[in-house]
Amino acid sequence: MDNDVSAGSGTTTVAGRLALGITLLAFGLGTTGVIDNVTTSDAVSIAHYVGGVALFLVGLLALRDRDTASGTGYVALGALWFTWAVSSADHTSANGAGLFLLLFALVALSLTLAGGDQLGQGVYGLLFLAMLLLAVANFADSSSLAKAGGWVAVAAGAVAWYAATAALAHWPTALPRRAAGRGVTAAG
Repeated sequence: MDNDVSAGSGTTTVAGRLALGITLLAFGLGTTGVIDNVTTSDAVSIAHYVGGVALFLVGLLALRDRDTASGTGYVALGALWFTWAVSSADHTSANGAGLFLLLFALVALSLTLAGGDQLGQGVYGLLFLAMLLLAVANFADSSSLAKAGGWVAVAAGAVAWYAATAALAHWPTALPRRAAGRGVTAAG
């Protein structure tokens, strides 16, 4: 495996991925209901302060350092997490919540398509899928789709956490690549 530890542009990328990872893990686990008496509403404080405020501030620092990809992603996601957290107590309609999650998914899709390193694209791709499943679950009033979306959010959080930890611990962050023209040959 490559030991490419440049997963992003330094401190802001690591801090942003840790904040996003922790938020997604808390949110996803709350959504799945896998832990007794832990629900999505238990993730509100984490989403408010870690996913919202901290991620937004890290995004501003990344933009100041001219890291427009990370900065844009973290500012946008920070604003979305903050909005979700402060509006979670409001009694919005299921379709209103679904629309918010769909818009959240579109931001994640834009971040996925923007490129970047493999782990970053993996996080954003899984975040897109999670928010899309959760949006459809709200529109369709489907608890099984909501749980599936929660598990995908957990996977996204785990990848974000790994990406941050790998950069700090110098673990592999890229998948190995095959050399051109080299393949498996059958013994004759």
